[in-house]
Amino acid sequence: MSFIPSAGAVLPIIIGAFIAAAAVALLATPVIRRIVARLHIVDHPGERRVHMSPLPRGGGLAVVIAFLLIGGGLIVLGPLIPGMPSLADVEPMNLFGLFGGAIAAAVFGAIDDRFDLRARWQFLGQVGLAGIAVVTGITVASIANPFGTGKIPFDTPIAIGFTVVWVVGMINSLNFIDGLDGLSTGIALIAAVVLGLLSLTPQVAQPLVAVLCFVLAGGLLGFLRWNFHPAVIFQGSAGVMFLGYTLAVLAILGQAKVVAALLVLAVPIIDTFWVIVRRLSSGRSPFSPDRGHIHHRLLDLGLSHRGTVLLIYAVCATLGLMSLLVSSSTSVLAFAVALVGFGVVAFALRRTPDEVAS
Repeated sequence: MSFIPSAGAVLPIIIGAFIAAAAVALLATPVIRRIVARLHIVDHPGERRVHMSPLPRGGGLAVVIAFLLIGGGLIVLGPLIPGMPSLADVEPMNLFGLFGGAIAAAVFGAIDDRFDLRARWQFLGQVGLAGIAVVTGITVASIANPFGTGKIPFDTPIAIGFTVVWVVGMINSLNFIDGLDGLSTGIALIAAVVLGLLSLTPQVAQPLVAVLCFVLAGGLLGFLRWNFHPAVIFQGSAGVMFLGYTLAVLAILGQAKVVAALLVLAVPIIDTFWVIVRRLSSGRSPFSPDRGHIHHRLLDLGLSHRGTVLLIYAVCATLGLMSLLVSSSTSVLAFAVALVGFGVVAFALRRTPDEVAS
C-alpha cells in the first residue's frame, strides 16, 4: 500500500488533530454525563440489556463537539495553518452537507434520547438526514465491479436511492450493534482510521478527508475511555445518529472508500441484515428489539463482556486491513462471502430465549 507524496507533509496535522479531538472528547464526556444525568436521560436495565443499573446516555455528544470544534476549526483556519490540505479537495457544498448533516443528526438523536421517539419517526428522521447528503451533492455515483475491472456507474435516480439506503443503513447498523459497552464506539474508531488511511492513497488522494477522518477517530478514542466496559455513559441516539451519518458521508467523499467501508463495517452491517431477515420471517417488526444480535449470541456462548467486544474489534480490524491491501472489486466479493458465512454462523449458534419462545 502506497501513500500520496503529500502524506508526509500532512502527517503533523493529522497527529495534532487526532490528539486535540481525543482531548476534547475526554474532557467533555464527564461534563455531558452530569448534564444528562440531571435531565434524567438514562438507559434503564431490561431483559435485553446487559448493564445492571441505570446509566446516562447521550455521551456521543462529546464526539460531536470534538469533531465540530477541531474539524470545523481546521476548515475555517485552514489557509492559516502550515501543511493544511487545500479546501479545494472537497466541494464546498459537500463540506456543508458533512457538517450540517452531522449537526442535524446529533440534534435529532438528542431529541430521541430525551423523548424516546417511536421507530417510524426515527426512520423518517434518518431518511431526512440522507436527504441532506443528497441535496448537497453527496451521492454514490458508482461502485467497483466485482466481476471485472473498472466501476459500475449509477444514473441519477439509482445514485440517489443507493445513497439513501447507504446512509440509513449505516445509521441502523451502528444502532443495532450498540449493545455492549464500547462496541459501536470501537468499531466506528477502526472504520474512521481505515477510511483516513485510504484517503491518503493515490487511488483516493484526499488529504483533507483524511484529516477529518482522524479527527473523528480521535474524538472516538477520547470518548472510549468512558464508554469501554465497565461504561459510565452510553453514546445514546445522539452519538449513533451522528456517527452513522458522518461515517457514511466520509466514505462517499472519494468513491473508492464506499466499498472499503462496506468491508470494515461488515460485522454491524451483516448483523443488521440477518437480524432484520429473522425478525421479518418471524412476522415481527424489523425494529423490534431482541437478543438475536451477534454480540448477544457470543455472550450466550459464554464469552465475557470484554472478550466479546475485543473479538468483534479484532474481526473489524482484520477486515479493515484487508480493505487496505486488496482491490475494491475483491472487497466486494469478500463482503459477499462474509454475508453468506456470517448468516451460516449466526444461525448455527445456540438459539436465543426469544427464538425458543417463538
